[in-house]
Amino acid sequence: MIAVAFTREHLRAPLTLGLLITIPAIFVWAATSVLGDFARALGGSLAANAASALGAGWSAAFIAGALGFFQASSSHGADRRLALAGLGASRVAASRIGASIALAIIASAAGFLALVLRTGVAHPAHAAVAVLAFALIYLGIGTVVGSIVHTPLEGSLAVAFIFLLDVFSGPGMAREASPLSLSRQAADVLISAATAQPSSTGDWLKLGGVVALSLGAALTMFTLAARSRA
Repeated sequence: MIAVAFTREHLRAPLTLGLLITIPAIFVWAATSVLGDFARALGGSLAANAASALGAGWSAAFIAGALGFFQASSSHGADRRLALAGLGASRVAASRIGASIALAIIASAAGFLALVLRTGVAHPAHAAVAVLAFALIYLGIGTVVGSIVHTPLEGSLAVAFIFLLDVFSGPGMAREASPLSLSRQAADVLISAATAQPSSTGDWLKLGGVVALSLGAALTMFTLAARSRA
């Protein structure tokens, strides 16, 4: 499969795999006090366990957003050649995103494992799904940005701006979560999992819808970009 080949291409560099594992782990380990302090300064009420849980989600989101952006922005020439070789823009786009999803799963697993070792969670299965949802949402965001903005500086700054705005306006961080918070549904489920609160069926459906919308937008924009390259 082409997606497997793309994934192997990324993992061929030992540094890539090391960063996928160490960055989420370090972020989670250091997130509890820092995120709690920021939340109190912004009028939020983020408890210690919830702060660690959000740290796992945000670390996976950051890594996945960067992966999505650089995957989309740095593959122009290769995608053009593959599309012209007969693979088609849609297949190339789906394979690129599939490879990014595989890498995002690795980062999410590292963040979740660090969370379990750091504080533990009341509902580990729910937390694992929510952390992965963070990653998939930002994978979509990074891919959309990378499909539109091709220069590394401007594109990475755009992804970072979206990320920071989302962090400080989301549940637990602000007095009231902004309705524009892109990862609000994932954060609600993750906080509930960390604090032994149940998540309703509606919460899960909303979360699934946000993830599907993000990945759908990524696939659409990447396909359109690949077609224009071809």
